[in-house]
Amino acid sequence: MQLVSFSVTNYRSITTAYKLPVRQGTVLIGPNNEGKSNVLRALVTALEVLQALSGRRILAGRLRSYRVDSRETYYWPHDFPISLQDTKPDGESVFEIEFRLTADEIAAFQAEVGSTLNGTLPIELALGQREPGFRVIKKGPGGPALSKKTEKIANFVAKRININYIPAVRTAEAAEEVVSRMVERELAAIEDDPAYRSALAKVEELQQPLLNRLSDGIRDTLREFLPNVKQVRVEIPKEARYRALRRACEIVVDDGTPTHLARKGDGVQSLAALSLLRQRSSGPSQGRQLILAIEEPESHLHPSAIHQLKAVLGEIARTNQVIMTTHCPLFVDRTAIKSNIIVHRNKATPAKNVVAIRTILGVRASDNLQHAELMLLVEGEEDRVALKALVAHGSKVLASALAQGSLGIESIQGGSNLSYKLSQVREALCSSHCFLDHDAAGLKASNKAEQDGLLTMADVHFSICNGQKESEIEDLYDEGLYSAMILNKYGVSTQSPKFKGTGKWSDRLKEAFKHQGKPWSDQIEARVKADVAELVSANASTAVSPHRKGCVDALVGALEMKLAAIAEGKK
Repeated sequence: MQLVSFSVTNYRSITTAYKLPVRQGTVLIGPNNEGKSNVLRALVTALEVLQALSGRRILAGRLRSYRVDSRETYYWPHDFPISLQDTKPDGESVFEIEFRLTADEIAAFQAEVGSTLNGTLPIELALGQREPGFRVIKKGPGGPALSKKTEKIANFVAKRININYIPAVRTAEAAEEVVSRMVERELAAIEDDPAYRSALAKVEELQQPLLNRLSDGIRDTLREFLPNVKQVRVEIPKEARYRALRRACEIVVDDGTPTHLARKGDGVQSLAALSLLRQRSSGPSQGRQLILAIEEPESHLHPSAIHQLKAVLGEIARTNQVIMTTHCPLFVDRTAIKSNIIVHRNKATPAKNVVAIRTILGVRASDNLQHAELMLLVEGEEDRVALKALVAHGSKVLASALAQGSLGIESIQGGSNLSYKLSQVREALCSSHCFLDHDAAGLKASNKAEQDGLLTMADVHFSICNGQKESEIEDLYDEGLYSAMILNKYGVSTQSPKFKGTGKWSDRLKEAFKHQGKPWSDQIEARVKADVAELVSANASTAVSPHRKGCVDALVGALEMKLAAIAEGKK
């Protein structure tokens, strides 16, 4: 059962947040003190109440004998807007939650509730100083029938959601609570084992004489003041004994020196509490939809740890829903723009474009990143010139994106700058892709960026040529494109035997220059490559050797897919 939208009225500082879309990953962004945490807390409050409704009686749209007056869940003096409390002493915070059901859940709903659904289930909760309100706000002919079955519906929903809220302040206790629940879940599985029951019975047998002696001592003491006391019993209920054995654990982290987690630094404690969510989310769901609500996941973390955490949350979001508040551009969803909710001036609305997100986060993008949604990073300026022509020729979609500025191509001025440039692109809230030479420098740069959490294998293509251990973009070009130019301008023939072989293009050309009595330097190499790139730009249709088009075609396909995903995210 997937949460698809959420609305809230009159909760803390939030006066209205209407029909906010909730996806697998949803990000709440905005300045400090303008309501991000309150929107998230409102959602958590609504889901926590729904989760607690199993078996509750509902009459005339109100939960009987049930009040939510806990400071941890909903406390009217704090959670209903203070500015409205004098004029609306009976005012309520109203939450609307819409779920989408799977085909199996629709069948289960019909079996348990006795009604059919078209796939969505919208629910309204009203929390105030009296018993909470609960109703199904389904429109159409089936609405009245559903409103008569609110108890069954509440029970159906309560059994199928599991909300976990992780506040911005994360401590060792938070991590230990996660582990304690994991231990409890695992140990509960052996409580029906006869050997386990026999062992506990033996423990009870050993404890009972001590409890009896303690009971008699307390009885005798009480009789001195209360002569009518006949008996006192000190007992340990069987369930309490089971529970104590389930929950008794502590965490010792050995990262060179075994240390209790409570004595580790804030960053380690924070990351421990968050990373353990992966274990919890991968455990048995028992038919429940796990929803993780996290405040500022970047708190206390080093940049490298933030990248690791992003990967963990992305993994969790594949099978569960993750909703977070953040100030960190890294967590912004660049492909599904409407998954980013902008909270500003106590109102919340889905983002319409990247520019709005940049503005609210205070991100200043460079001129070439200002309008770009996808940036292709290449090693040198000559690569940029050539690939701009090649991808435009290979795809009308990419040609249009280049013309409009939504696709940009930027030189990183050498592979060693790849991680730095990728960080810049991410901070500008752009998606990225890389095309690198298949040589030691290109592979080293790619590996480092991958270790830094800045790219994955899906984000990079290499200029690979079969039969060559190393190759660069010029190895992809048809020799006939540039041979005459090099002979006429530099007096060097590519027919030289030194130009043949399996080395990469620049190494082979260097040997050909030297073999024919010509000087060679980094400056000369740059000039020749620039001249070749101009030829590619002018002859994009024939520049690439027919036998070596595979990696260019794959690059074009990858860029089209990313732009399509970005376009889909705008819907």
